[in-house]
Order: sequence, then C-alpha cells, then structure tokens
Amino acid sequence: MSRLLEIAGEKRGLLILSGVLSSVSAVLMLVPFLSVYFILAELLRHASSPGQVDSDAMIRWGWIALGGLIGGLVTSYCGIMCSHIAAFRIQYNLRVRMTEHLGRLPLGFLNGTSTGAVKKTLEQNVDKVENFVAHQLPDLVSALASTVLMIVAMFWLSPPLAVACLLPILIGMVVQSALMMSGKGKTSVKQYHDSLEQINASAVQYVRGMPAVKVFGQTVHSFRKFYSDMTRYRDYCLEFTDRYQSGYVLFKTLLASSFTFILPVGVYMLSGQPDSMSFALVLLFFLIMAPGVSSPLYKLLMLASSTRDIGEGVERMDRLLAQQPVPEIIMPLSPHAFDVEFTDVTFSYSEEEGATAALSEVSFRAEQGKVTALVGPSGSGKSTVASLVPRFWDPQEGAIRIGGVDIRYMAIHELMNTVAFVFQETFLFYDTLYENIAVGKPEATLDEVQAAARAAQCDEFISRLPQGYDTLIGEGGVYLSGGEEQRIAVARAILKNAPVLVLDEATAFADPENEHHMQLALTELMRGKTVIVIAHRLSSIREAAQILVLRDGQIVERGDHDSLIDLDGLYTKMWHVYSGTGDWHMEKGGEQL
Repeated sequence: MSRLLEIAGEKRGLLILSGVLSSVSAVLMLVPFLSVYFILAELLRHASSPGQVDSDAMIRWGWIALGGLIGGLVTSYCGIMCSHIAAFRIQYNLRVRMTEHLGRLPLGFLNGTSTGAVKKTLEQNVDKVENFVAHQLPDLVSALASTVLMIVAMFWLSPPLAVACLLPILIGMVVQSALMMSGKGKTSVKQYHDSLEQINASAVQYVRGMPAVKVFGQTVHSFRKFYSDMTRYRDYCLEFTDRYQSGYVLFKTLLASSFTFILPVGVYMLSGQPDSMSFALVLLFFLIMAPGVSSPLYKLLMLASSTRDIGEGVERMDRLLAQQPVPEIIMPLSPHAFDVEFTDVTFSYSEEEGATAALSEVSFRAEQGKVTALVGPSGSGKSTVASLVPRFWDPQEGAIRIGGVDIRYMAIHELMNTVAFVFQETFLFYDTLYENIAVGKPEATLDEVQAAARAAQCDEFISRLPQGYDTLIGEGGVYLSGGEEQRIAVARAILKNAPVLVLDEATAFADPENEHHMQLALTELMRGKTVIVIAHRLSSIREAAQILVLRDGQIVERGDHDSLIDLDGLYTKMWHVYSGTGDWHMEKGGEQL
C-alpha cells in the first residue's frame, strides 16, 4: 500500500479523499441494518400487545434507513469518482514514465528481454494497478471501516457472542493466509506472472513468424515454444487449483458458518437469564449483523489476495524502472564539426568475462562531407560499428568522437539530432504517411514533409494513393512494397537533416527499379554529410572516399576502391566474387537464355 501511494505521486490527496468518503459510505450503509434492529426491538418489546408499538418511531427509523442508504450511495459514488480520476492519471503517468525510461535504455536491455515481457509490464501490470486503485482500494477501505465498526459494537454489547461470531472467521483467515502467504503461495504467484510473460513473448513471436508457419504448412502445435508455453500455463493452473481447492472450500464454509457458533452460545446464555429482554435484543442484533461481518471480511481477504498479485506486478514494473539508462553527463558538450572518429574501440554484447568481442581495437576517422564504407563478411562487426555511433550501446574500451567530442559527453537529444539512421529493415507505424515521415522532425510543416518526400523519390507513389499523405499505413489502410517503405525511411532522414548519416544495408532488398529510385534518394540525402554506409553491393561504394574492410571485429584493410584492389587481399576477393556474378547465365540445349 505504501508503494502504491508512492506511485500515486501528486494524486495521493485524491486517494486519501476517496478513502475518507468510502469510510463514511461504509458507516452510512450500516444505518439500514441498525434501523432494522431498532424496529425489530420495538416489535419484540410489544410482542404481547402489538397495539402499543410506537409506529412513529418505526416510521422514523424507516426514514433514517432510507437516508443512510442514500447517503451511503452518494458518498460511495463520490469516493469511486475520486479513485477513478486518480487511477486514470496514475495509469497515464506510469505508462509515460516507463515508455520514456525504455527510450533511454541501451538496446542491449531490449535485446535481452522478450517483447512479450515488456508488453505485459506496460499493459497488464499497469492495468491491474489502475483497476486496484479505481475499484478495489475504495472497497478495501470501506470493508475495513465496516469491519472495525461492527467488531467494536459487538464486543461492546457482548464479548462472548462477539468471540463466537468472529471465531470461524479468524480460523478461515488463518487457513487462507497459510495457503496464500506460504512460500509455495508466493512461488505460485511468481510462476503465474512468469507463465503469462512467456505466453506473451511466444504469442508475439508466433504472430511475427506467421508467414513461415503458413509457408511450411504448420500449426500452432508445431510451433513448439508457443505450444509448450500454453501447456505449461494450463498445467500450472490445474496444479494451483488442485493444491488450494480443499483449503478454499474450508475457508468459504467457515466464513459462512457464524450462525453455527452464535446460536449455541446465545441459547446457552439466554437459558441462564430467560426473562432478560435486553439480552434477547443483543442476541437479535448478533443474528442480524453476523452476515454483515463475514461479507466485508471476505472482501478484505479477496482484496488481500489481489494485493499480493498487484505487488508482484509492481515489483516487475520497479525492475524495469531500475534498469540503468544510457548515462548522461551533467554538463554536456557540443561538437562544432561532424567528422566521426573511433579510437581503439573494443565492444562485446555480453558483459560476462571471456565473452567474444564483436569489435576489437577498431580505429578510423570518417571525414566530414565524405563517404566511409564498411564491408566484410557476415558477422564481421559492420552493423556493430554503425550501432555504436548513436550510442545504442557504449563500448567497453576506447572512445567514439564526433567533431572531437566524446559522444558520452554529448546530451542524448543532441546526439540523436546529430545522427540520422536508415536501417536495412524499415519500421512504419500504423498511422498516416505524413506522420510516418514527420517522425524525422515532429514539428515539420506539410510543405517540408512533401519536399522531403519528393527528394526521396516518394512523391510519385504517394500521389497514387487514395488520400495522398493522409493515407493510413498498415491495418485499416494500405501496405507499401519494401522499396517504397525504404524510400519513406530515407524521406524521414532527409527531413531530419542530421549532419551525420548512417546507412545500414539501405538498398539490400530493393529490386532494380526501386534501387535506382533509392540511389537517387540517397544521393540527395548524403549531400554534404558525414556518411558511414554498410553495403554488400560493392558497386554502390566504388566512389567512397574510404573503404574499411572488417573481419572478426577488426579492420584488416582500408583505403579507396583502387588501392584495395591493388592490395590483392580480402576486398579484392570480395570484389571478384561480386563482379563475377554478372557473368552468370543459364543455357538450354546449348542456347544461352
């Protein structure tokens, strides 16, 4: 509860007001029960002569009951409104805070954490906090206030009957607590959340892999990870039910058995004073109010169970928020030039000792206004070099500088404004084309977006779309080809107009026609910028000012195209293999096709 109040932040006052109103509502909702007691007491006093019953008093208690009911409903409504307003603001603030925090984390965290686990934390765990604050917290306060008030009243009237009334409830609470608060109970909650996270992760992977599943004619049963996670969750639920069903039935039975304990004690005490009208009224009070005690106590225990579930979810949110973001310096520096320099950079994706280094003592300088190309076999470290420039990760050794300033001493937002990226795989949002391009510059005008689209050779296909720049992409809209998506990514980068540009296999999947359009767009994009480009099509980087050849995380050759060909090394072999593919042909019956 203290952690929830801490999460509530500035909305804590609304939660406290909600609790006060819920407590007042709980007291007022007991007024009808009290009125019934006084009405029955009046009838009991004049059971032998009904004509002497004080009808005015009975009518007055009827109006008091109605007033208490209306007052309880009104204060309950006001309390729930306060809790809902607070809950929705808490939900909003939590999601914003966690998404902003995610944006500051290194990509290593996201690569090492399943999308499903992050999705569950952002959605289900936050939703449970919102549901608890909006609905269950007022119920918890109301039930607690009702229970305390009734228990005090019972012990004031008759301690023996109060003990008889509360004994089965206390036994039930002990049984329930022993089940839920035991080591096995806590482990079960953790297993429940782990199972849900695994199902979420497998479901996301299954949906993303649907093309492969369909191509190979498979079903969910053959997608082993997803299927095994579902069966594991099923087995867990069955095991959980089998483990707790006997104890839960006992708990429910004890909670509903107050009369079984009150009546023998009440009859025994009444037999000792058969003419005591006052004790008969007390016994009547207990018989009327006993169900009213078990109901809020039952609600309290159910809420306690859900609070434990919420606690596990909050712990997972806290673990996410506890992840260390990419560190920022207090007094950041700004570069006045935009050449990119690597100095003895060593980097490994794993922090474990002895892990294989993705880069080892890499040093080079990409000059401002020129193109530096990275080539090499798969796994040589080309994409790693590109990913270190915008600080997706920090190297374990060495330094990366832009304009002589270590990027670790630059403000993150300035670094992001300095570096633009065009990835091999483009991600488009389910939004309009305008918004997808404006990601590069959110405050851009329509004219600026259209100018960037024209420069990226997008204007032609956008003009053919039904709503032009307002056309929705993805579900509910249209789908673009791979080459068209790549040109949208280039338009983003053109609009951003960052002085340092990183191209990671930007034309890898383009067909010949789209590649021509892409090359035109990239030529416009690269003009006057520091460009680091990764390319498998060696013909596209022949004119690069500097070509770096990587193998096993090290630069083994460097120079321009002609000087590297003269070296007769790895680059020469790659060039011969690449250029040799142009001589391939197919024959049929000795005739070339």
